[in-house]
Amino acid sequence: MNDNQPAADRQPVAGALYAFLAFLIWGLSPIYWKALHGVGAFEIILHRILWSFAFLMPLVLAGRQWTVFKKAIKSPKTLSILLLTSILVGSNWLIYIWAVNNGRVLQASLGYYINPLVNIVLGMVFLRERLRQAQVIAVILATLGVLNLTLRYGVFPWVSLALAFSFGFYGLVRKVAAVGALVGLTVETLLLTVPAGIWVFHLHQIQSGAFLHAGTQTDLLLLGTGILTATPLLLFNLGAKRITLATLGFIQYTAPTGMLLLGVTVFGEPFTRIQAVTFGLIWTALIIFSWDTVRIHRQRAGNR
Repeated sequence: MNDNQPAADRQPVAGALYAFLAFLIWGLSPIYWKALHGVGAFEIILHRILWSFAFLMPLVLAGRQWTVFKKAIKSPKTLSILLLTSILVGSNWLIYIWAVNNGRVLQASLGYYINPLVNIVLGMVFLRERLRQAQVIAVILATLGVLNLTLRYGVFPWVSLALAFSFGFYGLVRKVAAVGALVGLTVETLLLTVPAGIWVFHLHQIQSGAFLHAGTQTDLLLLGTGILTATPLLLFNLGAKRITLATLGFIQYTAPTGMLLLGVTVFGEPFTRIQAVTFGLIWTALIIFSWDTVRIHRQRAGNR
């Protein structure tokens, strides 16, 4: 990059790189969770909560957000909202890790492809947002994709829908909480830390937990779940501040695409013709959705 390039011009480039790295980490994360296949999904989540909080709290202090953090935990309204979002994000993590370690990476991928379209529906139902014609078409195509998988393949894609809706509701509820992503996630993990710590201690006492019983590699991987959680989040925040939502919307498909490729090429999950039709319908819906988003963004930019 040219050192003489104005800082304002470098911001979008740096932002796109940060966002891409965040979604790339999320897309490749099944490799990490597969390495913990000998540990139950619920126990992995317990450690992810504990070590995420241990990793995030110093970042809050280093980022001089301690005052914001204290304000959040002293506000009954904010705390109640974040308690709900902590349950939603914890459920999302649990379903995702269970899916990865039980040969459902393709369903997980489909869930995160569907998520932007679920957000449209939730906005319509709960925020009374009016759907544009292109958005209606996108939602119909996505619905047809899910029905195709259910009726022709004979398997209801509950993993995909659970991931899409749990994360969709998470984003919807988080809109109400007046806290940033870092402080919000830190408070969410704090609220779950006490029950998670008690459960991990109980598992250790009865010697049925993996931590300190399944070898050094497993211990290090469990400890690293905090870093794996916080690092892409920070990169995402750095990127989101520097690029438009339209650009961010395109880059976000890096994650489910990475999952899809891993599922087919590395983990050997079958990709049938029926699944290809479903993914094709979802991809078509996302192309229409993305085109419409860019079109509206350009119109608004032109009217300024």
